[in-house]
Amino acid sequence: MINTKVIEVTVGVFIAAGIAALFMLAMKVSNLSTFSSQGGYEITARFDNIGGLKEMSPVNAGGVRIGRVTSVEYDQKTYEAIVKMQISPEYDRLPKDTSASIFTSGLLGEQYISLEPGGETAYLKSGDQIKLTQSAIVMEQVIGQFLFGKASEGVSQ
Repeated sequence: MINTKVIEVTVGVFIAAGIAALFMLAMKVSNLSTFSSQGGYEITARFDNIGGLKEMSPVNAGGVRIGRVTSVEYDQKTYEAIVKMQISPEYDRLPKDTSASIFTSGLLGEQYISLEPGGETAYLKSGDQIKLTQSAIVMEQVIGQFLFGKASEGVSQ
């Protein structure tokens, strides 16, 4: 009789550990585990095309995650996407002429913003806007240009 109780408790603990592991995996995949509202400062950038960039996407500098995308909006006057980023407070020395580019990690991975520091001595502060931006590369457009480029070469020969 006691042997059955021990088995039931062991199975219960095993199932609870499995559920906890699945929860941790879900948090890791969704990038929510590394997000915290620890302050910092907010900067913005405008892009013609953000591809699949979304809220909570990483913001990297030199390959190191220094912040997160907090919102993505559309400006109907300039027809641009406005991306707001929260940068961790310890990374407060980004030059004002820093550029922002949207890249994809791997072939089909998530999109992120990469910041490339410039050479100015003045630094970005909360509310500033990054002026130099490079939009996301949309694979459909690249493939279309390649196909149409090859098709026009075949016609001209």
